[in-house]
Amino acid sequence: MTHPSDAVLGAGAAGSWPGRGTDEQLLAMSLHQPEVFGELYARHFAVVYRYVAGRLGTDAADDLAAETFLAAFRRRHRFDPARGAVKPWLFGMATNLVARHRRAESRWYAALARAGSDPLVAPAARPSDEDRIADRVAASQARPLLAAALARLPDRDRDVLLLVAVGGLSYAEVAFALGIPEGTVGSRLSRARRKIIAALDQPEPTADGFPATLWRN
Repeated sequence: MTHPSDAVLGAGAAGSWPGRGTDEQLLAMSLHQPEVFGELYARHFAVVYRYVAGRLGTDAADDLAAETFLAAFRRRHRFDPARGAVKPWLFGMATNLVARHRRAESRWYAALARAGSDPLVAPAARPSDEDRIADRVAASQARPLLAAALARLPDRDRDVLLLVAVGGLSYAEVAFALGIPEGTVGSRLSRARRKIIAALDQPEPTADGFPATLWRN
């Protein structure tokens, strides 16, 4: 798939508006100046890519992350800043795209469980400040168990868990991304965390391990 920065923004557009306004302001500007959308692509592509790669693997991440931004570009006139921010809006679209590949996601986690690989780390795209959780997972010595536990979670619980743990979204942002009440986010996240902790055989959150990381928000 051709990346949105090439297909709809024009060569060199991404990153051409550094520091000029918030995400929401840039998205509004892009309605009349489409090239401005390139700055949003530059700001958020890495984290969206990493989220998708953590769920479907790096082979699928390029296309689906790019498709997320292409969809956002096409739907930018529908964005309502009164309802939420651009970043969770993007993650919501990425999650909807992942949902079309549930079987592939299950196969991905099953393969990681067999291989003992880290289900949340995408080595090709690791933005600096987003690595804290992935680093703790890598140090947890529970990678196969974690991958298997993620595979067993109900889809809606896994969506919430990974939007928080990998996407770094708050409860309110997850609620906006998925179009569900904030209280529902809390209940799904609590349920998913309990199952992950049980699967890792750590009944209480610890200071250094992955369960404790998930317990905080």
